[in-house]
Parts: sequence; structure tokens; C-alpha cells
Amino acid sequence: MSDSKAGAAWGPERSHYCGEVGESLVGSAVTVAGWVHRRRDHGGLVFIDLRDRTGLVQVVVSPEAALAFGTAEAVRPEWVVAATGTVADRPAGMANPELPTGMVEVRAAALHVWSRSETPPVSPASGAEVDERLRLKHRYLDLRRPELLKNFVLRDQVVYAVRRWMHDHGFLDVETPVLGRSTPEGARDFLVPSRVQPGRVYALPQSPQVWKQLLMVGGLDRYYQIVKVFRDEALRSDRQPEFTQIDIETSFLSQAQILALVEDMVRSVFREALQVELAPWPQLTYAEALAQYGSDKPDLRAGPPLVDLTAVARGAAAIAQSNEDRWVGIAATPAALSRRQLDALVERAQAIGAPGLFWIRPTADGIRTNAGRALAEGTVAAMAEAAGIQAADSGLLLVLAGPAPEVHRQAGVLRLELADQLGHVAPGFHFLWVTDFPLFEWSAEEQRWTSAHHPFTMPHPDDRSLVASHPGQARSQAYDVVLNGVELASGSLRIYDPELQAEVFGVLGLSRDEVDAKFGYLLDAFRYGPPPHGGIALGLDRLVMLMAGADSLRDVIAFPKTHTGSDLVMGSPALADPGQWAELRLSPWEDDR
Repeated sequence: MSDSKAGAAWGPERSHYCGEVGESLVGSAVTVAGWVHRRRDHGGLVFIDLRDRTGLVQVVVSPEAALAFGTAEAVRPEWVVAATGTVADRPAGMANPELPTGMVEVRAAALHVWSRSETPPVSPASGAEVDERLRLKHRYLDLRRPELLKNFVLRDQVVYAVRRWMHDHGFLDVETPVLGRSTPEGARDFLVPSRVQPGRVYALPQSPQVWKQLLMVGGLDRYYQIVKVFRDEALRSDRQPEFTQIDIETSFLSQAQILALVEDMVRSVFREALQVELAPWPQLTYAEALAQYGSDKPDLRAGPPLVDLTAVARGAAAIAQSNEDRWVGIAATPAALSRRQLDALVERAQAIGAPGLFWIRPTADGIRTNAGRALAEGTVAAMAEAAGIQAADSGLLLVLAGPAPEVHRQAGVLRLELADQLGHVAPGFHFLWVTDFPLFEWSAEEQRWTSAHHPFTMPHPDDRSLVASHPGQARSQAYDVVLNGVELASGSLRIYDPELQAEVFGVLGLSRDEVDAKFGYLLDAFRYGPPPHGGIALGLDRLVMLMAGADSLRDVIAFPKTHTGSDLVMGSPALADPGQWAELRLSPWEDDR
């Protein structure tokens, strides 16, 4: 049945990957190996599309190679085989220019079967939609799909480019502990009970935050790590319980220098991995981002920013408005929407909390609007003019009014949805920096101030006096990287002054005993000459997801979890053995017994 018996100790040695077989190898003898993608029997010849991680190559077996031909007639999809033969140009009219190897074929003299496959529940060759749970349960088969496999090739290129850039710029790759203690990162910790110290637990790191700050005290002034971190939080398409960060910390650099370094690194990665030259990144403060885009994660692809129409509307509105209200416009050009579609936008605005929505559409016959007498005469035309909407452009202006920041948030949502509906979302990668985030946030649930970033974040130099007196007005030296409306990275300059750190802890309502228990080791280190320092962490999974154009983090993580945190391949989380519970001096819940 085969040139050599399946399961033999070894077989022919591969000389080339399938995707490497091109016109430069015509006339050469090669051995390729991989999985049978498809098999076709045409006119006495057997054609096998052989697949490995680099691509497909066509193998042709003729009856003249009797032993190989008998094997070729028997093989089925997903069998693992090796083919030895000569590379030749495909016959006239049979080339496939859409395939990188489509101009040539391997004319096999020998065919070796490594292993057979049953009919797989997930077929890499079918192209049919398969239930995601089935794909995740048989992830090892799902990974064979070329469209998924290419994401991991890209991920490898990104990691390699990051490491090379870091090395070239004097950063040291330093590993930090996985077993540590709980740190305030805003999500629940995954806890690991200690067997040798009953009743005590480790916490898996939500980030290496305190470790990398201690490294700065230790003099390792340029640190980085591509590190796995863990957060026990609600899952969605861009979240996993365990994920990977490009973690960075530096000493003696200003915020501007850190931002320039990170931007240069990311630009270098895109240049190397995608051959894409990124434009310089704009910067917006947190307040500017909310006012112009209604979000602290602005998507610059979705058309122009929001238009502030408050000055135009104030004093001219026929309906009662508070002095605290803001008038915000969303401009779109062109925007050929029907009256039914415009009415649907009004309903959508009400569904997200807006009291109403005016639409304004200049035409050659005059301005059309649903405002009626709600706006004073001339106000509608003035709003259209202020937004740059003209009849010749077939433009549309949507207008909302209400208290800030609610009206900005509502307008931000409608801006994105309108751009998507009109097909106005621009292609490409649109980065920006968002800076000057609030230092504190008020927690209505806990009735106290909490850290907007984390308690080690340095206040804005202009707001130092507000930390204790007006915490809600204090800005921080924190900064985010946003890509296409997705938060890709977050960082800040860190507090290294023990007195300032104590003041921040006081605003957070932490007692001296709580501070000593949670952060005593860090404050103790700061007694011995801490340098000024700051850093950032970029989500590697999110970065690759966006670079690959994937819809979910699960498409760029080899063995991801489901939305319930389950690993369908291994069946985890699983019940623990009674002996394991006993060693830890713990008892399972009743439902687990």
C-alpha cells in the first residue's frame, strides 16, 4: 500500500517546506512533508495538495511510479505524508497564479505515509463555518487552518521584532516572579494556596508592576519582559483570563521621552512584520478625547471629530436649556440616508439615553430637518454652516443636546455607528496617545476615592496641590496607546517620593497598617534612593489581533479559553483530587464532592 510502512521508525528527510517550492527549484529533487489538504484523481494521475505551515504545494503522482501511485490512491485528507520527487513547471493552462507555489508541481517518485487520520471534526480544507466550541475543543485541528495559522506566523514576527528593537535600545529582558501577592490592578486575582504554609495564598500577577519598580530601585534602568499575566474578570472578545504583555519600565526618562521610545518601537514592529509605515501619532488629553470623540479610546477611522455647537445654539434655542448643557454635532459627508433610516437614528439616540436627536440636511431646495419649531429661525442653517455641511456635499448633521459628559458619550456612540452604517470607516492603522487622565475616580459603591490607574501613578506637575484638597480635579501623568478605537497600552510615570506616596494613600483612605501590609516592601525599598521612573504595558495579544485583522483574541492565542473561562481541550478548570485538597488543608464546595 505504501512505499514504506506507516509507523516505521523514520522516513525520508524533508529538504524543503511546501511554501518554499518555487520556480527557482525547477529541475531539482526535493522532499516535502505535511498533511494531505486535498486529493484529486484525474485521468490516471493523482494530484495531492500537500500542506505545512508555510503553505501548499501540488504533488503529482503518475502510474509510472507504481508504488507511489498505489499509496496516492489510498491516502485521504489529513494523512501525514512525505513526497520525494522533481520540481517541474506546471503544464500550460494549469498554473495557479493565486497560489505562491502555483507555477510548479512536485512530480513524485516516492510517497511515504507517516500516519493516517480519521475524518476530522474540524476540516482545515473545507472552508465551512464550524461551531466555535467544536473548534476550541479540537484546537490542534483548528490550528492547521491556513487562515488561523498565519496569525501565529505574524505573532512570531512581532515578538522577534520587539525583542530585536529592545536589545538594540539597551533594554534588559528580566523575568519576574509568577507566584507573588495581591496588587491593586482593578480585577480579581487568581489565588494559589500554599501547601507548606497552610492558610496562605500566592496571587498570580495581574501585571509585574511592583516587581519592575523594584528593578528600577535595583539600577536596571531599562527593563522589558514579554510576560503572561492573569486577571479573573468578565470575558469578551478582547479579554482572556490569561494574556501576554510587552512590559516596559525605564528610569531617568520624562513622559515625552517614554512616549517617543514606545512609538518608535511600535513603528519599527509594523515596518518589520507588515511592511507598513505608520504615520506619526497624534496626542489628545483625556478631556480633549471626551469632548472631540466622546470616548477615551477614540477611533480616528470613523470620520471627523464631534462639532461643538454650544455657542451657536445658546440663546437661540426655542426649547428650554440649562446653562450646563452642551450642544454636539456629528457631521457626515456624503450621507444619503432615507427618512426611515433617519428616524431609526432618532430612536437609537433615545435608546442610549439621549432625550432626542435633531437631523439637519442641506439640499438644493433648502434645509431639511426634523427640528420643526424647536430651534429658532436661522439656528439650523448656522449649525450646518458651523459644521461645514453643504448641500453640494450631500452632507448630514446630527445634533444632540444635554449635560456633559453624557451628551459627549452619546454622540461618540452615534458617531461610530453612523460611520459604520455609511461605510465611512477608513482602512489602515490609526494610532494616538491619550494623556492627562484623572488621578482619582469616585466610587459610589465604596463611597471613597479610588485610583484611576493605580496608586503609584505620579500626579500631573500642575495639579500637585490638588491631590489632597480637590482629588477629583487632579490629573495624572498617565497615558494610553489607542489603536482603531481599542486601548492597546497603558502606562504612567511613577511616584518615587515617599511623602507624596503617603499623601495619595491618604486620599484613598488607606490606614498606615493597611499600607504597611500591602505595600510595605515597596515603601521600604524607596527609603534607599529610588530613581524617577515610569513605564507602560502593551497588550501583545490585542496588538497581533489588530495587525492580523482578526475578530477576537481567541484567533491569536494558541489555546484560548471560552467566555466562561473554560479550556475545552484539556477540560479545565477541573475537579481536584481529594488528596490534593487534603494536602492544602482545604475542602471543596459541596457541589464538587
